[in-house]
Amino acid sequence: MDGERQKIAVYPGTFDPLTNGHLSIVRRGLDVFDTIVLAVARDTPKQPMFSLDERVAMAGSVFGENERVIVELFSGLLVNYVEKRGARVILRGLRAISDFEYEFQMSLMNRRMKRDVHTMFMMTDYKWLFTSSTIIKETVSAGGDVQGLVPDLVWEKLREKMGSGFQIED
Repeated sequence: MDGERQKIAVYPGTFDPLTNGHLSIVRRGLDVFDTIVLAVARDTPKQPMFSLDERVAMAGSVFGENERVIVELFSGLLVNYVEKRGARVILRGLRAISDFEYEFQMSLMNRRMKRDVHTMFMMTDYKWLFTSSTIIKETVSAGGDVQGLVPDLVWEKLREKMGSGFQIED
């Protein structure tokens, strides 16, 4: 990459927890970008199941062997973080029309603040269309099995978090 600007995308989110849908977006994003920064949001209106440190550690472990994926936390305005990181693209995954409406509004606001920061939307793989971190947490909290919908490490952490009340159906 001598003399060539590296293509970096920032993939922001709470990743509470990281799902196989998130992994799919990162893997496919690496077909387009040289590096993806998985930016774990410190500031969120959501009530996370996992602490910020746990979310960063899980994502770091999941992507640890891939030097093209950098996991770190961020706070404040996303566009400021993207600019500071030397990136010009925000990578966002979409599942449904409802995702698009929200993401489109955020993209327009980000573009208003920083004209040189672009948003790239990537559709999730069809097998992950119904999967979201919120649905994963709700299912696990009710005793449901989400194995295969999250990375194995996340599955183990979810089981630890839920303790003995967790039920596995065979």
